[in-house]
Amino acid sequence: MLTHKDGAVIDTHTFLLALGIGNIGFAILMAGYIHGAAPSAGLRLWIWARLGMGLTQLLCWSRPHLGLPLLDGLEGVGWILAVTLEVAAYCVFFGFTRWGRVLLPIAGLSLAIMVAAGSMGATRAQLSALVAGVVAIFAGAMAWILLRPRHDSGAGWRAPSLLQRIIGVNDGLFALAVALWAATSLAGGRSAHAMQAFAYLTGYLLMIVNGFGFLLLCKQKDDAEMVRLATTDSLTGLPNRHAFLERAEHARLAAQRLRQPLALMMIDIDHFKQLNDRWGHASGDEALGVFARTAREVMRGHETIGRLGGEEFAMILPGAAIDAAVQAAQRLRLAVRSATVITSGPAYTMTVSIGVVVLDPNEDLSTALARADHALYAAKRDGRDRVEVGEPQLRRA
Repeated sequence: MLTHKDGAVIDTHTFLLALGIGNIGFAILMAGYIHGAAPSAGLRLWIWARLGMGLTQLLCWSRPHLGLPLLDGLEGVGWILAVTLEVAAYCVFFGFTRWGRVLLPIAGLSLAIMVAAGSMGATRAQLSALVAGVVAIFAGAMAWILLRPRHDSGAGWRAPSLLQRIIGVNDGLFALAVALWAATSLAGGRSAHAMQAFAYLTGYLLMIVNGFGFLLLCKQKDDAEMVRLATTDSLTGLPNRHAFLERAEHARLAAQRLRQPLALMMIDIDHFKQLNDRWGHASGDEALGVFARTAREVMRGHETIGRLGGEEFAMILPGAAIDAAVQAAQRLRLAVRSATVITSGPAYTMTVSIGVVVLDPNEDLSTALARADHALYAAKRDGRDRVEVGEPQLRRA
């Protein structure tokens, strides 16, 4: 029994009714939200998990009124299936590719143990404690999924977001409450009812936080994908012109503030038009992809390369003076020359021409780009497959 601050008593069955209606309501609301859209597999699993949880809670609420012994077993099956679907939803959402190899056997074993315990004459209290233990394990798994650091390719380890921590802590609290309820129920202590009440209260909080939380996680992911599409060149995966210029301007301001050098390269794939004309645009697209992959392999973590358009690229090198910038340009040129582009004809050896400058103090980005482009033109004029250094701004007429 749960006691309200006014002294009124709310029985746990009524609380189960509220939980069941709430979870089903969340499932229906989410189904309406994604209607006509292309939801992720994780979101679909989450909707089914909420619906299953709500129906199981309504089943628990109706059992005393119906008095059917079969419902005891159905309750346990419902709880285990619902939490399995919820863990699966988080696994799919966060990109666990082999989750089924671990989760499904554990769920199947849990169901088998529950059926075996029921056939051996376990009491309803013992079956409830067994199911509560399984639910606690699965809720703990959800907390671990949400709270563990993640590794992003090229970005290193990333801590969970604040939203993930809020949901994860809530899952952990629910797992602890349900585990205590299971332990006290098996021990037969007087605190079992109090632990049950605590589990129901944390379950109510779980319904609200996880209900809105998973939706917000999906929205965060969709927003991040929209930003990525708006700032990334779809063919090469590099920052597009707008994103590169924005990052380059931030790097320029930082270099001025820290009084450090900043180098800039303009890069052009040699004879790219002839490649397209002779072997087709598919070969040209492949050449762009090979160049992008090669550039990522040779560049350092603090450097940024972007596609400005066509076969033209630019790179910024924070902290690099002219000698270091020329060495980096030569490294890139030789790496591109060693890469192989497979065309519809023979293998194609790709080369690039590069213009390099170091920004003068207080020089704006557009002026530096123009100087680097002038050096790039000189490299192409003098034979291509070479690196040319642009003249400092103050020495130019």
